[in-house]
Amino acid sequence: MTRRAAHTSLALAGALSLALAVVSHQAAAEGIAVRNIVLVHGAWVDGSGWRAVYDHLVAKGFHVSIVQEPETSFADDVAATTRVLDRQDGPTLLVGHSYGGSIITQAGVHPKVAGLVYVAAHAPDIGEDEATLGKTMPSVLAKTEGAVQKTPDGFTSLDPTLFPSLFAPDLALERAQFEARGQVPAAASVFSTPLTAAAWQSKPSWGIVAGADQIINPELERFYYERAGAPITTIPGASHSVYESHPREVAAVIGRAAAELAEGAPGKGASGKREAGKRESARSAD
Repeated sequence: MTRRAAHTSLALAGALSLALAVVSHQAAAEGIAVRNIVLVHGAWVDGSGWRAVYDHLVAKGFHVSIVQEPETSFADDVAATTRVLDRQDGPTLLVGHSYGGSIITQAGVHPKVAGLVYVAAHAPDIGEDEATLGKTMPSVLAKTEGAVQKTPDGFTSLDPTLFPSLFAPDLALERAQFEARGQVPAAASVFSTPLTAAAWQSKPSWGIVAGADQIINPELERFYYERAGAPITTIPGASHSVYESHPREVAAVIGRAAAELAEGAPGKGASGKREAGKRESARSAD
């Protein structure tokens, strides 16, 4: 090869490397277009509570699916979520409320999951369980003797007479009473099963703190989200039923999470440690 040919070859190789770098940078900047959202409910309730959030998200053009996990075991609930994720046709934002946070933490390692949104939710690490973590920062529920009822075969529910004041004090009383009488009994074991995966360690996450939550201590929620490196939105005065009482604000956080994924803005979960502990008050859905 002549010197000129060698120089030409090197120049072409350099140009190709630069072009590939530019394409890679553009791909990273473009981020991940997310149109699919999967919503996972918590213990003692079912997916119907997501209706108002669902309506807001669908109105914005998202394809929304709701998991109806049986609450018979942690493995069963993760499996139910995985089945719904398997049916998604592209990148998906996985959203969990309360105990649903534990479910999405485990199920969120699914390859279609692009990010996680925790709504007044638990977010244990590998080897942890929410029952043990809850004892480190007890909630009002934990301090209310007899509030959690248990059947002889090991299923739990919240005393229906206390459900409106503890779980949903910011909902209309009639609605809260109806939900209290329509609870889905949850196997006690779902709260104490240690996780074997923690998706927030590697995937972008966002967290919503319900400012007046009596089921999970709001400070425990903040602890989870700060540890995950998740931007935090606090909704002052909101109860554990924040997704029902403030659906517009919750949908707005989910929408912003999808937008940030599309922009390539967020880091990589706890491993990327974005601005951990960043707090902001609730905004309107617009």
